[in-house]
Amino acid sequence: MTRSELCTIRAARPADVPTLVDLVESAYRGERSQAGWTHEADLLDGQRTDVDMVRAAVTHPEGAVLVAEDRTKIVACCQLERRSGHAYFGMFAVSPVLQGGGLGRALLAEAERFATEEWGVGEMRMTVIVQRHDLIAWYERRGYIRTGELTPFPYGDERFGLPKRSDLAFEILTKKLG
Repeated sequence: MTRSELCTIRAARPADVPTLVDLVESAYRGERSQAGWTHEADLLDGQRTDVDMVRAAVTHPEGAVLVAEDRTKIVACCQLERRSGHAYFGMFAVSPVLQGGGLGRALLAEAERFATEEWGVGEMRMTVIVQRHDLIAWYERRGYIRTGELTPFPYGDERFGLPKRSDLAFEILTKKLG
């Protein structure tokens, strides 16, 4: 567990799963998400995640979900998964009303530290919807590089949302750590 001036960061527990689902949904989809700048509400309807997906992330033997708590509740989270030679970063969510205040930057830095010091990996990778230009620029300011490597959006799989456009794709971003 680490402490930043904004919150305490710790590993998620199975009991946190319902809270994490609500946090992720509030940050990405629907009307609540539009209080922040990182939402996908203009690109996708439907769910962003569900209890089964979050539970799988929390209990994954080669993964961790980090949560940031203020004095009363979980206000941010991210998923890490140890893969061959790198860590995958995903399910990054900050409460919409707290976005833009440095909490996301602090949690990302802690995720990078965790991947380096706890797992000994030298690279972080993530996928971001290519149409999310502001978010990609935010990651680039933190040292992430666009690879140009695209993967298709999982159209037809409602577990990942209901697309509002037909050209969605993910791009892999990467950063050398350490």
